[in-house]
Amino acid sequence: MTFEEIAGHSAYHRESSAAWIAAHGRCYTADMTIKRLDHISVVVDDLAGAIAFFTALGMEREGEASVEGPSVDRLNGIEGIQADIVMMRTPDGHGRLELTKFRNPKLVEIEPAIAPPNALGLRSVMFTVESVDDTVARLGATGAELVGEVVQYEDIYRRCYLRGPAGIIVALAEELS
Repeated sequence: MTFEEIAGHSAYHRESSAAWIAAHGRCYTADMTIKRLDHISVVVDDLAGAIAFFTALGMEREGEASVEGPSVDRLNGIEGIQADIVMMRTPDGHGRLELTKFRNPKLVEIEPAIAPPNALGLRSVMFTVESVDDTVARLGATGAELVGEVVQYEDIYRRCYLRGPAGIIVALAEELS
């Protein structure tokens, strides 16, 4: 798979976008610039562990690539980048997560390493699942732990937060109706 395909320029996305537009119609504004949210990137130190976690969650590996060179350096504003990227996708094909392991330069540690839910920045990545309990049990086998408790919101959802790869919060929601 090429870097361009992993970056979201594949025919698949053109087809899925066309299907969505056919079902829902286009929404235009005078200054519209976004076509879709393509993916979210997570930098990890254990790529194999992150792949195992998101595979246990139910995501599928879409592709992988090693990237480096002048265009990657210019894009990131860092010289000498060497990274391995694995793109994971949700079973419906609409959500994608890029798992990135930098071989060079060395990872930069943040403080605190395991940020609380009220830390600035990206808070969580949420997935709708068939069963919160089954998913928590499955992900627990990969080392994931609950941040708080599984809670029910009215008669609509059961939800929880898990600590996932690289300390990110992975939110799970089970629709009840």
